[in-house]
Amino acid sequence: MVLHLIKLVVGLDTIEELEAWRKQAESREPVWKVRTRQTPKRADELVDGGSIYRVFKGAILCRQTILAVDTVGEGRESRCEITVSEDVVRVAPVARRPFQGWRYFEHKDAPPDLTGIDPELAVPLDLARQLRELGAW
Repeated sequence: MVLHLIKLVVGLDTIEELEAWRKQAESREPVWKVRTRQTPKRADELVDGGSIYRVFKGAILCRQTILAVDTVGEGRESRCEITVSEDVVRVAPVARRPFQGWRYFEHKDAPPDLTGIDPELAVPLDLARQLRELGAW
């Protein structure tokens, strides 16, 4: 069974800002890693086709495929590094309340990808949120 993670993006408001941040970080960190305190106990399921879904300002907007989940350090100094794909895939916006850390995200709950859609032609985020709340999308 495919399992995903969901994580809040802090300090960035849009996918474009995330991509610009990554471009700046590429020279010092050639592989894109998401760092967390806790290593997921179900890491094998995450690496087997899972993605990390990112929440920007109350809405899931994109995902990245999880390539590896590693624990680095020992004891109190241990941390988790989740290696993700460089490809940022936009998904249909879904409202999500704030939470701390990360959460598992079942495949059945994952929003569909918006592949092949020009971001310039996509529905504005505020409108998408309103349509979702009304049950029209």
